Amino acid sequence: MGEEMNGIDTESYGENGHDRIDYVFKVVVIGDSAVGKTQLLSRFAKNEFRFDSKSTIGVEFQTRTVSIAGRVIKAQIWDTAGQERYRAVTSAYYRGALGAMLVYDITKRQSFDHLAKWVEELRAHANHSIVIMLIGNKADLAGDMRAVPMENAVDFAQDQGLFFSETSALSGDNVDAAFLRLLEEIYGVIAKRKALECGGGDLIGNNLNGVSNAALYSGSSKKIHIVPSGSGCDLEDVSDLKKPSACSC
Repeated sequence: MGEEMNGIDTESYGENGHDRIDYVFKVVVIGDSAVGKTQLLSRFAKNEFRFDSKSTIGVEFQTRTVSIAGRVIKAQIWDTAGQERYRAVTSAYYRGALGAMLVYDITKRQSFDHLAKWVEELRAHANHSIVIMLIGNKADLAGDMRAVPMENAVDFAQDQGLFFSETSALSGDNVDAAFLRLLEEIYGVIAKRKALECGGGDLIGNNLNGVSNAALYSGSSKKIHIVPSGSGCDLEDVSDLKKPSACSC
């Protein structure tokens, strides 16, 4: 299980017992309570939105399998409770995470103001190379109810070296694009690491699905990539895909 959580090659198989899973990427979804973390996860993993959703107690995860650069990737997405009283419980679940969705509610300024503390906690417990996507959720309420100007979020992401997107779990707008871009960037980090382990850089080129390697940012970077609304990401859902050949570097 430890190997899966760190994104290295695994012999795990898909639910139908036939699909080869090349990598399992652990992603944590964090942020204050009631910002829509569980709904975002449900929209991405199951394309569902539950109007009767309640606050998450403790931690749960869902999965979705996608294809990135010909590799079968199982995203294991952990939903960590946002209430302060659960922080001590969920801190252990940052361990092994390769990516994080940091979520705030664009209609609740307080959820945005708490982001710096979430980033501090994340970087205290997670790997230094973790890829972080900042998400402004509930974009469907952006009209008269917006409390966080997009410019504020862009500035914060720029300062912290994060990717950024606004989404709506209710309508589904930009949810897939944001999650898939995060997974694509994680794969870029893993591919670079494997290239170094294999003693050369030929395993990856200068471009991954049209994304320059220069766009892979560490936590200390001052650069930002904003995921545009309706972005395509060139990733394919492969829940029923036959297992690909293994890497033999």
